Amino acid sequence: MTKYASDSSNFGADGPFFRVVREGLEGLVAGDDYFDLLGDDVVISVPGYPKRLQGRQNIIDLYSGYDDFMTVRAVDHLRAYRDPEASVVTLEYEVHGESVQTGRPYNNRFVSIITIRENKVRHWRDYLDPIAVFDASGWPDADQGDRDS
Repeated sequence: MTKYASDSSNFGADGPFFRVVREGLEGLVAGDDYFDLLGDDVVISVPGYPKRLQGRQNIIDLYSGYDDFMTVRAVDHLRAYRDPEASVVTLEYEVHGESVQTGRPYNNRFVSIITIRENKVRHWRDYLDPIAVFDASGWPDADQGDRDS
């Protein structure tokens, strides 16, 4: 096992995101932090977004600046559904924090569909509310565009 993130980061051993993921996948995967749970050839996708990433290092590179963008204070309301025959786990959870740039609150709900083989995550598909990300990050700027009063 290898640590890819500092323990205090959002993805590190002490981070709230990793704690809830570890709980939801308990007994199925092994790793010292979120990135260590991923297989070398993992695929991560978010339907509705143009990006599909393959490979642990590409995932690490994508999320390397996440702690500078969003502070995650808590991850809760975990529900885990397991299909051992298909090696698939579905996790439902909520993430709470704030945007580092704007200080605005960030509250989002996720559904993650995860395929596991040989004690590693091989595919991770996320469904989330992109508007929650936009609201927290201040995009689009509230002063731009026409708004109904």
